[in-house]
Amino acid sequence: MRMRAWACWSSVALTFCVSVIYGHHSITGTYDLSREVTIEGAITKFEFINPHPFVTVSVELPRGERKLWRIEMDNRFELAQIGVVSGTLKPGDRVTVTGNPGRSQSQVLYIRRLDRPADGLRIEQNGSTPSIQLGRDR
Repeated sequence: MRMRAWACWSSVALTFCVSVIYGHHSITGTYDLSREVTIEGAITKFEFINPHPFVTVSVELPRGERKLWRIEMDNRFELAQIGVVSGTLKPGDRVTVTGNPGRSQSQVLYIRRLDRPADGLRIEQNGSTPSIQLGRDR
């Protein structure tokens, strides 16, 4: 009986560990870190969620057509530590974003730098640590 209970709990623990590993994706597996893409447009949505916040940016193409880009940011906890909050980025904010493109999805980026020219805000991913600067700090 003890052996059966131990085997059952071991199976539950292993299943949990595997689901956690698959739930948090690899940045290098999802994004092409050898390339960078820069886009300019207006924020349509900022999702300050766990584990990674997302920014959706509408980019206008030459013929007036618009494409939505989804930008993944660093983890929410580290962004909050540097002062990023749910109201930092708002719909309508004009931004320039540089990031690594998705390997298998188009119009997705992993953020390297986000600039908001209106007030000089810059959110930058330096290695594994994000930083924030305001216009007066640069």
